[in-house]
Amino acid sequence: MGKDKLRRFRENETFACFLQPAFEEVFRTDHPIKGHWARDFFHNDRPVVIELGCGKGEYTVALAERDPERNYIGIDIKGARMWRGAKTATERNLANVGFLRTRIEFIGSLFGEGEVSELWITFPDPQLKTRRAAKRLTSPDFLARYARLLVPGGKIHLKTDSKHLYAYTQAVIGRFGLSCSVANPDIYGTGYADEVLSVKTAYESRFLKMGLPITYTCFSLGARRDFPAFEWEGDLLPEKDNEPARRF
Repeated sequence: MGKDKLRRFRENETFACFLQPAFEEVFRTDHPIKGHWARDFFHNDRPVVIELGCGKGEYTVALAERDPERNYIGIDIKGARMWRGAKTATERNLANVGFLRTRIEFIGSLFGEGEVSELWITFPDPQLKTRRAAKRLTSPDFLARYARLLVPGGKIHLKTDSKHLYAYTQAVIGRFGLSCSVANPDIYGTGYADEVLSVKTAYESRFLKMGLPITYTCFSLGARRDFPAFEWEGDLLPEKDNEPARRF
């Protein structure tokens, strides 16, 4: 492991906005912070918004700066990347920003029933191979996890360059009859991108340089909690040539 990575890991431990629970604190057990993020971490009673796979934390920080009346938490497993967001939040004295280093599969151990008001998914790995479909962050398995965390009617935002993941998510929404308020296949080409959607992560900037359209979907799970797995016909098609490899 490089010295710079080790330095970042050490510095992460000094940030008040950074939480890194041990494996045994979240594996098949509830962490003490569960259900108490606003009170014990942010020391207020404001709504909590989470970003899954936050990377360097650009989106988490940008959302928090634009909306000081809500608490924002970026979640990822890559501590060296998250260091950038945590450092920026610390330098700017942003009291409504937090970073949580953990696997997304453990969020049920860290967030209580209805504790999350909105959820952002920005440029996740589309998991193109059929056998990895369950790992997509808009798969039925993950929607069931989100349903336990979100307030009734809480929004899920998906921003991605992957046409495959965009189409798959539309199929999931249709399959379960979910409410979808926005399904835009090219937010910049159509002029739909507002101040929030125009915030660009490092990944997004690369994809735009490659000429890839950026898609956006906003939907809600309503009161639904059961999301049985299903086979999407799109997974039977050849993988698309325009899907970039995630090797950053």
